[in-house]
Amino acid sequence: MDEFVSTFTNRLDSKGRVSIPASFRAVLARDGFDGLYCCPSLDQASVDAGGSRLVGQIKDTLGQFEPFSDDHELLSTTLIGESEVLRIDTEGRIALTDTLKAHAGITGAVTFVGQGYKFQLWEPERFVAYRDAAKARLRDIRGRLGARGAGGAA
Repeated sequence: MDEFVSTFTNRLDSKGRVSIPASFRAVLARDGFDGLYCCPSLDQASVDAGGSRLVGQIKDTLGQFEPFSDDHELLSTTLIGESEVLRIDTEGRIALTDTLKAHAGITGAVTFVGQGYKFQLWEPERFVAYRDAAKARLRDIRGRLGARGAGGAA
């Protein structure tokens, strides 16, 4: 499979490095990108990470806007200008920069969350709160859709 799936939490070591889950490393190896592309998530206190597929999605998104337009400039500043390419060492670890850690509130551990073509890095407690809120919203959406399917009004 060439998708990032599942959720893993790993601790930072004494040098501030964290091991990328083995299944994620396997996807990255097949992707062929040299390193790990990381950018602050636009809507959450997390970091989007991946390889060539993530970079391709960013380029596709930017391609929807006229070059030099305000929207293009805003997105490129965040998705490219604030991004970093981290080196993956021979043991599959990365050293998160202070900027990325500060954005996500990461201190002692990192939760890796698979999202198909990319994955996210979260501070574990923040991720649990986000996941619980997301599940509650999805239950509400499913309830509204179920009411429509049963002939009820939304």
